[in-house]
Amino acid sequence: MLTKKLGLLLVLLHLSLLGFGQSDDALKTDSDRGKMMVRIAELEIGTDYLDEYLEILKEESEASLRLEPGVICIYPMFQKQNLTQIRLLEIYANKEAYELHLKTPHFQKYKTTTAEMVKDLKLIDMEAIDPESMSMVFKKYKF
Repeated sequence: MLTKKLGLLLVLLHLSLLGFGQSDDALKTDSDRGKMMVRIAELEIGTDYLDEYLEILKEESEASLRLEPGVICIYPMFQKQNLTQIRLLEIYANKEAYELHLKTPHFQKYKTTTAEMVKDLKLIDMEAIDPESMSMVFKKYKF
């Protein structure tokens, strides 16, 4: 079961890489150096704000992937049984890329416009178990 969940997570990561200029070699280089930063953000959104929040989040995550070479993945999702429970899988080439991300106009707009909408936020730093296999999994998946 855990293996299936990890496999699905890796497939979702690959979706975020397509078309956004991040090559497998660049991803592997940062992974090999142990610099890749992985985080899961857990958010609870106020029910009255859900539709507006989702639109703002989609805009911000798309801009981050398109404009920032160091943003490998920002993949937003929600719990099927509770739509106000949002999760984001965030992967940055390194800590510096994350720090640059925080200063971008699109992220600043997201933070200021959603401040009242977010009831709870928890940031969980993660460590990849086998970062070298990431590009191999992506090559296997056919879109």
